[in-house]
Amino acid sequence: MNTMTAQTATNTVNAANPVLRVPPAAPAAAAAHFAASLAFHADVSDVAAALATDGDPGFVVLDSRSTESWDQGHIPGAVHLPTALVPLQAEQLLDKAVPVVTYCWGPGCNGATRAALALAQLGFQVKEMLGGFEYWAREGFAYETWEGPGRRAVDPLTAPEGAADCGC
Repeated sequence: MNTMTAQTATNTVNAANPVLRVPPAAPAAAAAHFAASLAFHADVSDVAAALATDGDPGFVVLDSRSTESWDQGHIPGAVHLPTALVPLQAEQLLDKAVPVVTYCWGPGCNGATRAALALAQLGFQVKEMLGGFEYWAREGFAYETWEGPGRRAVDPLTAPEGAADCGC
């Protein structure tokens, strides 16, 4: 098969394949993209593991939801600062030398993203916790409510039952 025929065959397959309709990025571009993504995001399991170690995890967790949401459940030790109040209160509550990990409800909410943006604009180092409080609870990590501590059974669709981590 000549080069022209091979390219035509590849284009025909890719046109019918929705995954490859847009070809994957070059490896160097993909590496840069995924490295950048990790600089901006942390996942629930990694945050929980860092908080569970003895000593200072090296960051502070910020819950950017409303007081009503905070009362329903929040990560133990988190700082409560609703997104709208970040520009007004962040510099009084947080140390710019300590990275901040923001979270909100979950994947369907961009409050943590907006809080992270506001913090970055104020000069804070910041990451967003993917999955938010929803995945914190679904992965079976302890949380606090206005009534006291809480914990749900692990959702096997989000984390393996009985394992220290997901193995990712």
